[in-house]
Amino acid sequence: MNYNAGRHFLQIPGPTNVPDRVLRAMDRPTIDHRGPDFQALGQRIFSKIGRVFGTKQPVIIFPASGTGAWEAALVNTLSPNDRVLMFETGHFASLWKRLAERLGLHPEYIAGDWRHGADPAAIGHRLRADEAHEIKAVCVVHNETSTGCVSPIAAIREAIDQAGHPALLLVDTISSLGSMEYRHDDWGVDVTVAGSQKGLMLPPGLSFNAVSQKALEASKSARLTKSYWAWDEMMGPNLQGFFPYTPATNLLYGLDVALDMLEDESLDRVFSRHDRHAAATRAAVEAWGLTVLCADPASYSSSLTAVTMPADCSADAFRGIVLDHFNMSLGAGLGRLADRIFRIGHLGDFNDLTLLGTLSGIEMGLGIAGVPHSTGGVQAAMNSLGAQFDASNARRAARAGAFR
Repeated sequence: MNYNAGRHFLQIPGPTNVPDRVLRAMDRPTIDHRGPDFQALGQRIFSKIGRVFGTKQPVIIFPASGTGAWEAALVNTLSPNDRVLMFETGHFASLWKRLAERLGLHPEYIAGDWRHGADPAAIGHRLRADEAHEIKAVCVVHNETSTGCVSPIAAIREAIDQAGHPALLLVDTISSLGSMEYRHDDWGVDVTVAGSQKGLMLPPGLSFNAVSQKALEASKSARLTKSYWAWDEMMGPNLQGFFPYTPATNLLYGLDVALDMLEDESLDRVFSRHDRHAAATRAAVEAWGLTVLCADPASYSSSLTAVTMPADCSADAFRGIVLDHFNMSLGAGLGRLADRIFRIGHLGDFNDLTLLGTLSGIEMGLGIAGVPHSTGGVQAAMNSLGAQFDASNARRAARAGAFR
């Protein structure tokens, strides 16, 4: 194997790079998870975690991947044979549908083209036709990690309400939480699903359910089998800073610090940073003469950009060349997009120079792989970042002048 000096560029859309500050926090001895030191840790985390979700309601933390949080959302709110409405935004929406089927639910799937987010009008139309209210929940992926398309959650809640339908709204934020604006309470979400390994800047291993009062009420009559995932088993101990079973102690050390890092930067600035990097990445893609997979600018993701390869060019072969030459990992195409696209992750602990290094590796890799493209993508990204920086300084100067 070739030895590659320097850091590995992990530019998949998650897991993301873990900051040194978080790694150092996790590199501590495990403590008694029934003792006072752990209780103080738990209470700190539970006092902070809701702000990332935009909620004052309970947030339940499981030792699991995001898939576990999917299952927890379903089994705590639904009963066998319940109907759920889902929207085909991409590979991960498809996986959530398959999980629902395996649990004994009956998902109804609104077909999509994997290039747009979920359509509120289509959801509202279907719910208005459901006069018997057989549909018990609407399940939507906020930021579809396989495509880089965002669904308008507030508009979907409005469509549900305008249809006069009592369905719960369950939302997957696994690749958007901590990277893009999200408001669990303000947007009327009943269960928000999340994972630790993306915007929260942690390794995989923690998953989350933010839960509305309506969802908690539904959980009292939900009859799907559950034990490990039961909210009621978790919430009592959580109030005291504890868990009903052995928690992932060292990941919780890291979560405590990651939440501090997000607050130190401020969530507004975190979201703005991700927006800037996404815009610069799209500028590079346009300059290369390639196509962003997401077809609707209003649905562009700030966490990742999926790029369509030219006809007869293998995305996987290109990714292999980039890995071999530059020690950089790019995201693969999943499901129906296998070998047709590559995905650039620009989320988490990420700055301007990391972005430009990433785009430089891609531009050089396109040349080595013989992929038809134009040069100048990195310069276009630099121009984008510079223009945004100048605009930000102008706004700051205008604000300062207003107070003189």
